[in-house]
Amino acid sequence: MASFGNAFSSSIGKKLIMGITGLFLILFLIVHCFINALIFFNDGGLTFNIGAHFMASNWLIRAGEIVLFVGLIAHIVQGARLTFQNQAARPVKYAVTNGKANSKWYSRSMGLLGTLLLIFLIVHLSNFWVVSRFTGIPTVDANGHEDLYAVMKETFKELWIVVLYTLAMISLAYHLLHGFASAFQTLGWNHKKYSPIIKALGVWYSIIIALLFAAMPIAMYAGIIN
Repeated sequence: MASFGNAFSSSIGKKLIMGITGLFLILFLIVHCFINALIFFNDGGLTFNIGAHFMASNWLIRAGEIVLFVGLIAHIVQGARLTFQNQAARPVKYAVTNGKANSKWYSRSMGLLGTLLLIFLIVHLSNFWVVSRFTGIPTVDANGHEDLYAVMKETFKELWIVVLYTLAMISLAYHLLHGFASAFQTLGWNHKKYSPIIKALGVWYSIIIALLFAAMPIAMYAGIIN
């Protein structure tokens, strides 16, 4: 057991945890984005509330939320530990560095991007997840489902929240640009034939997911979605 624990506390083990939890979060974003995108039916939130009700009442989804929360915390903690570990390994910076020659700026800024996303996540969970799971939503729609759509409309009346969400989605896009391909690479899924495909898929995934998430609060604030 000690050797097993040491394996996951090593640098390689930490990166492995980052890769596994990263892939899990990538899958979660697809599901979460699909459910949220139901607001674009622009039917007063009826279709969206059906999706939200399914997510809230399905026991498999609820169990997955626990796994997701644990995975998210592990991803954040391991990311912070790796950042501090890398900084501690080089306490004195080289006199001349040329990071641009070997990596993109967002690859070198995962700690900063992750911190911005953590701030956003706290606001997001307090606005929606805590309300829908613990405090309860006071209104229901025409189908008798809790009207989480009404909560979204009320939340996105605030310009600062819309700006925060937009900036967070820009950070998410850059975070995913590095993290998507990196997760596969960390797990050893490298191949001359498939790695370029994974990289290209990661670029499209990062752009589409971030754009859809950012478009939702902007559209609601602008009155495009009623």
